[in-house]
Amino acid sequence: MAAVARTAAAPRSDNRLPLILDAAARFFADKGFGYTSMRDIAGAAGMLPGSLYYHFASKEELLVAVYAEGVRRIKEAVAPALAQGGDPWTRLEGVCAAHLAALLVDSDYAQVVIRVRPDDAPEVAARLTALRDEYERTFAQAIADLPLPPRTDRRVLKLMLLGALNWSQTWYHAGRDTPQVL
Repeated sequence: MAAVARTAAAPRSDNRLPLILDAAARFFADKGFGYTSMRDIAGAAGMLPGSLYYHFASKEELLVAVYAEGVRRIKEAVAPALAQGGDPWTRLEGVCAAHLAALLVDSDYAQVVIRVRPDDAPEVAARLTALRDEYERTFAQAIADLPLPPRTDRRVLKLMLLGALNWSQTWYHAGRDTPQVL
């Protein structure tokens, strides 16, 4: 797991880090970062609030860990489509379908990546932005080989495409169309 946890203490055999991250992702996705307390997360993880600080120095550090895990999961879902050779349009279509599939499954982590804005946590905004930018390079790679008119701004195309895909979380209803159809 790509968590940004405290490294001063050696891992314990009863390490509850995955449980903490899952609880934090659920609360950040449902209530938002600003409306989630460490007490909420600790309760869901079956811990005392102070025990969270063994793993994370602050709620912001916990957000970075959840965000990083969300980005990792989405990138992992998209990687096979990005690695496909052949027609660049087909590859981009596969990348988009994989991105949608990663977002539209019931994933609290993906919800956090899409819904929590770096400005929601100014103390770690630069780190969240770096994680987001790292993932956006995946789409830049998929767009780079497209045979587009020379004056096409590929950066703007990338941002518009990601914006449209990420907005699907607000209108998509399971059972209608699949991410591949969309």
